[in-house]
Amino acid sequence: MKQVTHRLKDGRIEVVDVPVPTLTDGFVLVRTAASVISAGTEKTKIDMGQMSLMQKARARPDLVKQVVRKIRSEGLGKTLGTVNTRLGAANPLGYSSAGVALVVGGMVEGIRPGDRVACGGVGYANHAELAVVPKNLLVRVPETVSDEEAAFATLGAIALQGVRLAEPKLGETVLVLGLGLLGQITVQLLRAAGCRVLCLDLDASLTKLAERFGGISVSSADAESACRELSGGHGVDAVLVCAGTSSNQPIELCGRVVREKGRVVVVGVVRMDIPREDFFKKEISVVISRSYGPGRYDPRYEENGNDYPIGYVRFTEQRNMQTVIDLIAERKLDVRSLITHRFAVDDAVSAYQLIEGEKREPYLGIVLTYSGDAKPAEQVRAAAPPPKAVASARVGVSLIGAGNYATATLLPVLRTAASVELREIATSSGRTADSVAKQFGFRSCAAGFDDLLAGGADAVLIATRHNTHADYASKALRSGRHVYVEKPLAMTMEELTEVARAFGQGAGAQLMIGFNRRWSPLTREANKHFDGVRSPLMVNIRVNAGFIPPEHWIQDPRIGGGRLIGEACHFIDLASALTGSDPVEVHAAGMAKAQVPALLNDNVCITLRFANGSVATINYVADGSKSMPKERVEIFGGDRSAVIDDFREATFYQGDASVRRSKLASQDKGQRAMLEAWVDGLLTGRSALPFETAMAVSAATIAAVESLGIGLPIPVSQHLWQLPEQGVVTPVSSSEATAAA
Repeated sequence: MKQVTHRLKDGRIEVVDVPVPTLTDGFVLVRTAASVISAGTEKTKIDMGQMSLMQKARARPDLVKQVVRKIRSEGLGKTLGTVNTRLGAANPLGYSSAGVALVVGGMVEGIRPGDRVACGGVGYANHAELAVVPKNLLVRVPETVSDEEAAFATLGAIALQGVRLAEPKLGETVLVLGLGLLGQITVQLLRAAGCRVLCLDLDASLTKLAERFGGISVSSADAESACRELSGGHGVDAVLVCAGTSSNQPIELCGRVVREKGRVVVVGVVRMDIPREDFFKKEISVVISRSYGPGRYDPRYEENGNDYPIGYVRFTEQRNMQTVIDLIAERKLDVRSLITHRFAVDDAVSAYQLIEGEKREPYLGIVLTYSGDAKPAEQVRAAAPPPKAVASARVGVSLIGAGNYATATLLPVLRTAASVELREIATSSGRTADSVAKQFGFRSCAAGFDDLLAGGADAVLIATRHNTHADYASKALRSGRHVYVEKPLAMTMEELTEVARAFGQGAGAQLMIGFNRRWSPLTREANKHFDGVRSPLMVNIRVNAGFIPPEHWIQDPRIGGGRLIGEACHFIDLASALTGSDPVEVHAAGMAKAQVPALLNDNVCITLRFANGSVATINYVADGSKSMPKERVEIFGGDRSAVIDDFREATFYQGDASVRRSKLASQDKGQRAMLEAWVDGLLTGRSALPFETAMAVSAATIAAVESLGIGLPIPVSQHLWQLPEQGVVTPVSSSEATAAA
């Protein structure tokens, strides 16, 4: 989908293609029809981006203090990396829009697919073709209100909250300073409340527009005398400061024109060096309006959907937005007259050139329009090709790579399987291939991977180093061979996308990844223990992985990709198997160590959220004691619990007192059962590991590394394969996913 973004590093505006945000229960997926540019707020962001680093620091000393604290706690190098990442990230713009609800989360009341809605919220109601908006920042739009008018709901709520804080009473006199978009709406709201409204702005055209709405214009030269004269000599009852300026003149003027015990409400961004004498003598109240209204900056309200009881908080953000829509519908608020420009979202850069003064013409309300062609990925993703079965009674398997794991664990199982015939083997060393071929009964040795594929085996087992997995798997799938690949399937999103493309072209070839722990007898016993539990599960996995020296090949980013890519994927898959669901979001945090990049951090905490609402935490630790057992798994849910210790014994709990223990004769991490399930799936045409799960787990692993790098949760849907009808996969790059996060 198309989205308007800017970079804090240089203020650059771009219209980019980004993935659709993930939809959760309390949110609504909206196809945007129109959005309004908040010229003041968005210009401030762009201007900040165009400043030098020193100017940025002077403008935001609060952020400088955060950086200093981070340097003290995490070191200069890591802090600079984080700062550069944040400065270079593409950030969405916009917070006031309207459109049509496409998909409604399960916990959203009062909105149905097809409803027209007004949307609000920074980070939600962006200038984007599709938006995922929390339920408390949405209101329905009646037929009498157009999309363009409805797009003003959030901006109107900002003005309305300022008016509410001013507590205007019928017959009072109120001065509005600054007659931009918010000021013009404020004038109309005050007139609707029965107030006499005085209007002041340096731009004469804006004061004339305010007069059309019933305002009385005053000039800056005679503002004090005009305010006294038009208020019966007492001074105005209240001032709403809607201007945006670094000057202190607006706040100084407030002290001179407001009556005793009058009110000043600051809606815009102005300097606030309050002159004590006037404000003290008159006991003037000063309030800074908090954006759209009660609920703003409260994640429990905005993100979690917890509304405030109307008996205690009459007007929240959402109820302010609803009031604005109602006033527009009743024709008591005219926002259509405020629109001076319309741009298609593809031409959004021109709109911002207008704001920045590159195009010299007056403007006020700038509306972005959308074609409505964008569709959520879920609507264009086609089903994976159905798996095919091996025609003969025995599966011909060829092997590439014959390291310790293949020869000690995989081949002993396959050699004894009656339904498997070992065909060709290829290794980097011909001598090794010949030795292993004789030991395990392979029919012949191949000179390389292409030669191995030419041998005609039904399936290829890939047990090489990590950097070759995706390439070999893609070639084998395209040739129509079934594939077993040792984890990881891929080291980057580009590689994973290529595998998905090859799978789509493989005419039903099956893909299996060596995620053996899901096949352990204790994992299966745990699944049976929680069978029938309908509530989501909580899973904790602790891995005392042990130290691997930095010179080991797995720690080489080009060959092994690091332990998070190469090993932690096992446990992401295990969590998926235990919860019975695919991961939809991942957030990773690593132990802060000097000179250790995110990719090679092997002391990591990974939090996963799954499609069915389950949650898992994986603590993957390299710096623990070797005398401590390696793996411990805990599962909770539905008044049941289970603990698996090192895949040798397990304890199962149910209710208040029921406890059952299961102990194996020896540790069993499921390798034999996994290979048997793979071979059986090849013979029957029923894939042992769903392709969608294989891709989701692989994407979540790659996303975990990116999350480590940026310190933010990443929706796995931003990385998932998309397989349109033509069988061509649409790639989503790592940089795009990071920018979108």
